[in-house]
Amino acid sequence: MVGIKDSESISYADAKELARSKDVSVRAALAEREDLAGELLYFLAEDDDPEVRRAVAANAAAPRQTDLLLARDQNEIVRGGLAGKIANLAPGLSSEESNKIRAQTFEALETLARDQITQVRALLSEALKDVVDAPSDVIKLLANDIEIAVSGPVLEFSPVLSDADLVEIIEKGPARGGVAAIARREKVSENLADAIIDSDDIEGIADLLGNTSAQMREEALDELIDRSRDIELWQAPLVARPTLPNGAAERMAGFLASNLLDALRERGDLDHKTLDAVSGIIHGRIGGRGEAMNKAVAAGFDFLKVDPPLETATRLLDAGRLTTNVTLKALRAGDHAFVFAAIIVLSDVNLHVARKIFIEKSPAGIVALIGKAKLPAEMIVMTQQKMGRIAPTEIIHPREDGAFPMSDKDIDWQIEFYADMAERA
Repeated sequence: MVGIKDSESISYADAKELARSKDVSVRAALAEREDLAGELLYFLAEDDDPEVRRAVAANAAAPRQTDLLLARDQNEIVRGGLAGKIANLAPGLSSEESNKIRAQTFEALETLARDQITQVRALLSEALKDVVDAPSDVIKLLANDIEIAVSGPVLEFSPVLSDADLVEIIEKGPARGGVAAIARREKVSENLADAIIDSDDIEGIADLLGNTSAQMREEALDELIDRSRDIELWQAPLVARPTLPNGAAERMAGFLASNLLDALRERGDLDHKTLDAVSGIIHGRIGGRGEAMNKAVAAGFDFLKVDPPLETATRLLDAGRLTTNVTLKALRAGDHAFVFAAIIVLSDVNLHVARKIFIEKSPAGIVALIGKAKLPAEMIVMTQQKMGRIAPTEIIHPREDGAFPMSDKDIDWQIEFYADMAERA
């Protein structure tokens, strides 16, 4: 009801009468007014219709006493609307506010932080993630949440969490993706970096290496460089690190995935002696592969000419860490050899069959591999473009609703077709 909501003024008597209207839209429009008397807003906060209560929950002028009432509302939409509002109001509670009002607001925040609906807790976390004076107890509740959609925003951004808090969370074991969220923080101290590394979280360490603001001890970085021989996900961020320990570039040149060698050689911080050594190692690795290999590398198909890191991908899968996020990050980083291995391991498709699909540059075959691996539809275009070198006019896209564009039956047919082709080859 635009007239009720937007009219310049309304008398108390008229507002009181409208608050008892049988028309839900009238009561809801009234509940949105910020000039309504507090007792009328409290009255509407107990309305039978959730749309009216939602309007009160989102109304910044509603008395703080309504917050605690609505934080326990049975309707998740009402609680979600309240989460966004009082999270924004919480930083404005000055010392001049009454202790009772401040306590009521913080109690409402804590109630929402314990809400059974993930979306409500996630809304609260998103709203509080960068609030400097957000209640510490509430932030810690959210940071320890079992759902990464809730814990992630505060773990990555909240200034309320100290290094000691974050180290404790890492040691206790956060939600999957929690270590990675901490590793992406704007400032990561050496002590916090040590805790991330000690967690042995592959994805978290990859994000730590990719965080140029993270401080890391040289010994720790040296150890990660050596381990990256078997963990391809770390190689791209290592090559992009602002500085590397002495001798690191030469060691990395001996085992980096082919698509990262040029990036290593082009680093601006290598002196002439180091650059010559790196170039010599690279030349020794690729110089004898022949003209066919050079053409393949130039065309972007180097991942088909090297042994994919299947053992690494299998270990990650067995440890429950070969996730969509890990695979997607590797694809974005250009680590095609690792992505290829991940697809093979996740799909349980024979290496020769998978290789045949990419050699044939088959859009349908590539999409079928992604589908067999149970990877999301959002990966299919990027995989066809970056790894398959498929022409734009031939690329298969997800359906308009974002769903996967191929049925299980069609996926199996494509895989069987290329299995037969590989067998005849």
